[in-house]
Amino acid sequence: MVTTLLLSAALAVSATVGIPNGFMLYDKAAAKKDDNPEHSWRVNAKKNAKLVLNPCDKAKLAQSGRKAARTLVYTAVPDYSKSEQVILYSSRSAAKKALGDLHRAVRACGSSGYRYSSSAVRLGDGALAVTGQAYRGRKVAIGGERGLVTRRGNALLIYTVGGEWSKPAKADFTQQTKDTKRMLAKICRIAAC
Repeated sequence: MVTTLLLSAALAVSATVGIPNGFMLYDKAAAKKDDNPEHSWRVNAKKNAKLVLNPCDKAKLAQSGRKAARTLVYTAVPDYSKSEQVILYSSRSAAKKALGDLHRAVRACGSSGYRYSSSAVRLGDGALAVTGQAYRGRKVAIGGERGLVTRRGNALLIYTVGGEWSKPAKADFTQQTKDTKRMLAKICRIAAC
């Protein structure tokens, strides 16, 4: 009983102070020193960090009501990247609105040379699989990103992979789905689920 109370108190404190170091799935990899100039990690703990999946490339997209955010982005030359972003909002409704705003951005943004699409996924309290894909006219070109955005309680989880994708396929989301499920198993330690 005492252990349960202490754990609950510790989790309540961590929920009020943000996303602790070491909580993210990619934290360990990002902390390793790598002298290879073609590989790099960027870590951002600012709550106003831009969404890593942002079809309109707008700094204010899904910013309203944020309490905390943590973003990890890995880049490898010439064109591979992956990212993990966890955002805590002040309420479930604020997180739900953020997911809705992102969904609207997917439908509204892009160009004839780079298009976005999304589909609903059964994860958490709501999720979107988002495909960004390069095109030459009507033909799929090489280059794109695949992201999975999931809401659980007042948290938004985003996992992306970018690279030399060709025609979009469900298998493009394998790693993002695996990472999302791992984070969903622990996000309620810091989120209001």
